[in-house]
This record gives sequence, C-alpha cells and structure tokens, in this order.
Amino acid sequence: MEATIERSLFEGMAREQQREGPPPGFPELPSIPGGRYTDPDFLRLEEQYLWKRSWLYALHADELPRPGSFRMWRKTGAPIIIIRGKDGRIRAFYNTCRHRGAPLLEADQGETKGFFCRYHGWTYDLDGRLMAVREKRDFPGLDTSCMGLAEVRCEMYGNWVFLNEDPDAPPLVESLGPIPSHWEHLDLGNHRHIASSSYEIACNVKILLDAFLETYHLKSIHPQTVDRFLDSRGTHILLWPWGHSMMVTPHRRPDWRDPGAVGMPEVEGVEEIFAHQNPSYNIYPNLITPPSATGIPFITFWPRSARSMVVDVHWFALEGSQGHELWPTRLSNFERILEEDTQFAPRIQESVETAGFKGMYLSYQERRIYHWHEELDRRIGKERIPEALRVRPLLGPWIAER
Repeated sequence: MEATIERSLFEGMAREQQREGPPPGFPELPSIPGGRYTDPDFLRLEEQYLWKRSWLYALHADELPRPGSFRMWRKTGAPIIIIRGKDGRIRAFYNTCRHRGAPLLEADQGETKGFFCRYHGWTYDLDGRLMAVREKRDFPGLDTSCMGLAEVRCEMYGNWVFLNEDPDAPPLVESLGPIPSHWEHLDLGNHRHIASSSYEIACNVKILLDAFLETYHLKSIHPQTVDRFLDSRGTHILLWPWGHSMMVTPHRRPDWRDPGAVGMPEVEGVEEIFAHQNPSYNIYPNLITPPSATGIPFITFWPRSARSMVVDVHWFALEGSQGHELWPTRLSNFERILEEDTQFAPRIQESVETAGFKGMYLSYQERRIYHWHEELDRRIGKERIPEALRVRPLLGPWIAER
C-alpha cells in the first residue's frame, strides 16, 4: 500500500469522527426494493448473472498438497473438480464425462491418478485430456483431442484459488481493482491455511452479507465484544469499481491489541493499518476479509435457496503459525462474534417476507450495501430487471480508483 493511501485512510477516519452529517452533495439513497430479497424471478436473475459470472474464492493451495489431490466444489450448484496436476498447476473441470454426462469422481476430496468414467469407461488424465475410449472403433471420426473435460476458469491470487464459470470474464487480478496494491506488503505467498468451518443460516444470503458491509450495528449487536474496542463513528469507507469496497474502523484506544493474537508471528514491514487498526474488504460479491498482521480470515457467503445460506470461515497466517497455542482461543472468540451477527438473521428473513417490509432505507454509513446492489444491477443488466425492483445508480461520482 502506498504511504499516501495509508495516510488518506487515517485522515478519513479522523474526518468521520468529526463530521456532523454526510458530505456536501452526497445523494439521498432511495430504499432498496424489498423484492430483491424475496422475489423468485429476481433471485433467478441473480443466480444466472452474478453467481455464475463472478470470480469466487474456492480454496487455498495448501488444501491440494500433491499432484492428483482434488476437492469437489459445488457452491454455484454445478459439481466442479479442483485438482492439482502433475505439473503442479491447479485446474478446475466440470465433473462431467464428455460421452453422456456421467460423473467422473464421486468422493468430495482425495487423490487420483486420473479420471475414469465408471459408466462407459472413458478415461482422462489430470489435465483433462481424453486418453482412452472403450470400443473406439464404433466412434468413427472421433477426435479425442477435442473431447477433453470442460474446463472452468481457475486463477490464483497468492496461494488462493478463485473460480469463474464465465469464460469471457476479465482476468482475476485485473478484476480485483486496487485490492492487490493495498495488500502488496502482506506477504501473501507465505500464508498457510490454518482452519475452515461452515455454518448454515436460515435466511437469504444478502441479509447476512449486508451486516458485514457496515458498522452501524456494532452498538446493538456487539456491545460486549467488537464495540468495546472499535469506534464505529470513525469508520471510513471506500467504494471501488467492480462492486468492491473497503472500510477501516479505528480502535477506541491507540494502544489496544487483540489479546487473542498477541505473541503470534506477524508480517514484517506491514502497514500500520493492518497492524493496529481494523480494515475490512469486500471482494465482490461474497468475500469479506479483515486482514491483520497476525492472520487473515476469509468469510464467504453462499446461497443455498431463497431462504437459506451457508457462511464459510477460512483462516490463514504466516508460515510457522500453524499449531500456535493461541489459535483455539482466537477461533473461539471469532465464532462468538459470528454468532452475534447471525442470531437475528432467520427472524429478519421472516420479517422481510411480510407485507410490512417495503424496502431497505439506508444511511450514509450503509452506502456499501447500496454500492453492492448497484453492481448487481450492472451485472444482471437493467433491461432484464422489472422497473419496480431496480436500484437507481447514484454512487458513480463517489467511486474511488484506489
């Protein structure tokens, strides 16, 4: 992160603590139509044009330690094999034989020397190339070089693997906008996978995701935890292209340190923002991460149905942090905060389905939510969305480039 950018973040937090209202010229945000959280037709558009066409975090390279190591990934509905090849490269393929669509792997994870279709015996290597066809004599004209497994876009940032089912999507790093420049000193290549956990929540995925895009709720939901050390009135927000955004919240006391992390290995030379403040990034659409010098959690939000979702939490930290005695306490503390965030979500789901819910009336502090929805409309295409469910694009002049 450039020194000028870091300085601007500290200046932004100071302005937030002193301001008496939104900055001059900031628009009054219209309500976000409630049907965007409940309407079946809108949610189908969201599935098709957002989840099937976005770069989505899948796993860390540590989870595929050897050639032939694989994981099955189903977050967008389709079964996708993520596998490390003999050349060490990680690739992704639909778990679909090119003959008649039978699955090639049945386990959720493991190791394999190749792909074998048990239905008719077609065989593929780890690179997805078709290697053998039973009774090939009965397939005159078959060009095996054109019948490899259907590949899914799979690219890496550091040791993190992202997938995108849109073959025409821009490259991952390009689509991340200014985020890589912010993280250039976090030594991401030396971060190892520490732990992962999953939680099922009975609500639409956006209901819970919204809570992680603002700090307006801290005093109500986290009075004995997060609100004790973070000053939500000082939260400074940046909106970026592609729907990404970040916020950084100052500690109430400059000398405060997370007692659950004191003494853990730290990234050397990391910016003060990551060492002693609380930044949080949204990699659009569904990855929230508050990186710190002692560890990076990835919190990802996945739809299961119109009324249910899964939140996955993945932790990463520097080489040498694995097995540190503070990890059980740190993970337990984080789980407690997550429980506070999720406690009302099922009842909020019930409430948004009533006739009393007309839409979301947002404050200046909640503008990251509006920005998220503006990007959703851009990806779906305004012409596909019923007029009553559209979000009016207003935040263009407030989008930063870095």
